[in-house]
Amino acid sequence: MDLRALACLAALACPAGAETVRIATWDPGLSRDGPGLLLRDIGRDDPQVLAAAQVIAANAPDVVLLTGFDWDLDSRALEAFAALLERQGHPMPHRFSAQPNRGLQTGLDLDGDGRAGQPRDAQGYGDFTGQQGMALLSRLPITGVTDHSAALWRDMPGNRMPPSDHANVQRLSSSAHWDIALQGADGPLHLLAFSATPPAFEDRNVARNHDEAAFWLRHLPKAPFIVIGNVNVDPADGDGDAAALEALLQVTQDPAPRGDWQPPQTGPNADHLGDPALDTAEYDRPPGNLRLDYVLPAQGLRVVGSGVVWPAPDDPLAEAVATASHRRLVWVDLDLE
Repeated sequence: MDLRALACLAALACPAGAETVRIATWDPGLSRDGPGLLLRDIGRDDPQVLAAAQVIAANAPDVVLLTGFDWDLDSRALEAFAALLERQGHPMPHRFSAQPNRGLQTGLDLDGDGRAGQPRDAQGYGDFTGQQGMALLSRLPITGVTDHSAALWRDMPGNRMPPSDHANVQRLSSSAHWDIALQGADGPLHLLAFSATPPAFEDRNVARNHDEAAFWLRHLPKAPFIVIGNVNVDPADGDGDAAALEALLQVTQDPAPRGDWQPPQTGPNADHLGDPALDTAEYDRPPGNLRLDYVLPAQGLRVVGSGVVWPAPDDPLAEAVATASHRRLVWVDLDLE
């Protein structure tokens, strides 16, 4: 019995013959230290790349947003990775990516260290343009994309941007904000996709992380939608401000995807308040394991299953999951009929 059938049985919500659509998000660790290196590694069957493909193919999403995937101008790495997935028996013919803000230099000394052209002087932290970008792979046709990534932080109503001499340059998105329209069974389904900066490393990052999530509160489409991606904030643990996430949860539904297994809640996890089964990121140092990755369907959509791919150590998929990334793939099954 496959994962979707199990999800239907668990939810007791799938009518006979109903077809579900699996929507997933994951940071698969498909980012490298320089441009072109990811394409090189895909071409030479790098073990970490193969592990990432194995995890995706094993869970068979109809749509997956990758929030840690290096962008290149001609999408050669994305095309090569899609070909690898097809060889593993999981073709995803529809794809989208665009230049992210990570590594996109402003030409200014944004962090005030006296040097321009450094990673922190880019619109989003990155050693090169496209590092840690985003990509979408889909079995559903993509009917349109609205890219909000160039929006200035200062122009967002109610923003928390600290006073800055560079307010007329600094964009809100540390990576990207995309409204991706997919062709669903009864009309368009909008993915409100983003990957927020971690609320760490710089004082302003807590405010930026909050505002990147809050952005979608003012850009909700009238059509069915899903807020999806690396929100990079845990509602109970860690250092972020979860107020914007909590506001998004008022206009969506939280399927609360759970993993099958969690490591012992010791060390940096010992004082955590959140349910460890909801965690999607593994850290062996403070702040410990956190829930950072989300698939949040609009309230009118029908959820029939969900999960976090965190298998027990003796599971056949466990080695691939651990090899690929410290993040865990999150999936939600929807009945769109």
